[in-house]
Amino acid sequence: MTTSRLTPRSRGLRQSGGLAENRIWARLRGGAVDGWKVRRQHPIGGYVVDFACAPLRLVIEIDGGVHERDEVVLNDHYRQQAIEALGWTVIRFTNAEALADPARIDAAIRDRAKTLGL
Repeated sequence: MTTSRLTPRSRGLRQSGGLAENRIWARLRGGAVDGWKVRRQHPIGGYVVDFACAPLRLVIEIDGGVHERDEVVLNDHYRQQAIEALGWTVIRFTNAEALADPARIDAAIRDRAKTLGL
């Protein structure tokens, strides 16, 4: 899929985000974590990721219950490999983790910046 075909899909996903995704977006938007700009439903290599911080090459995925199904787990694995092959780091949180401890996501962004020496 080309980026131009992903843009309408990205827009639709932004409008239909779940509770955990919406709460995390409210927390991350506008560079709220140490000034790191995060994009929501961002296209990368033919995929649309939940959140992406381009300067850190960091993808944050918030996984709902459907991601526990075997076929989805396998698809997520291949998708993650493809995104990582493009030089990105992918980290995953369940909806429950994101809602219960959203500070872990902030910490993951800070840890990535620290790892890169930024």
